[in-house]
Amino acid sequence: MAADEKAQAKTDQAKGKIKEVAGRSVGNERLTAEGRTDQAKGDARQAKEKVKDAFTD
Repeated sequence: MAADEKAQAKTDQAKGKIKEVAGRSVGNERLTAEGRTDQAKGDARQAKEKVKDAFTD
């Protein structure tokens, strides 16, 4: 299960980065903001998994 969560975190981060770059390139502030939000979700999920790993090791 932890591997799935880690993979999802990386997916959220990558998806967010793509949205952010696309939004910047076309001048769409909403898409840029959505990208940043997706990246933040991925970062939070990754941090949660790191904390869980620290307590289970």
